[in-house]
Amino acid sequence: MATINDIQDEIIEEFSAFDDWMDKYQMIIDLGNELPELDDTYKTDDNLIEGCQSRVWLHAEYTDGMVIFNADSDAIITKGLISLLIKVLSGHTPQEILDSDLHFISEIGLTEHLSPTRSNGLLSMVKQMRIYALAWANS
Repeated sequence: MATINDIQDEIIEEFSAFDDWMDKYQMIIDLGNELPELDDTYKTDDNLIEGCQSRVWLHAEYTDGMVIFNADSDAIITKGLISLLIKVLSGHTPQEILDSDLHFISEIGLTEHLSPTRSNGLLSMVKQMRIYALAWANS
């Protein structure tokens, strides 16, 4: 099974194919469009991520020692961002998630190309995913 770092390296490689940021944004949008539909029963206030300008719902389940994430957003770029995080973190153990260094975020240029509000939102998404992992880390 691919490690978190393996997946990050794949993403970095995929994004390195594009020089133009409009192409990278399109790739993020495409990833968001590929995100499986989140059941409406999970689109609750409890699953909303605080700190995001747009609405982002994050649902997590703990199955067979792995954390599985599903999400949705009402903003297309944000949906792509959460899709990237799910691609990297979902299907790993709580400890792997907690120990991960999400270097792909800066390496593909998100840190410098996202607006401050989107950057804060991205950090809020990562934080919420780590909170879920922490809750299951000792179970």
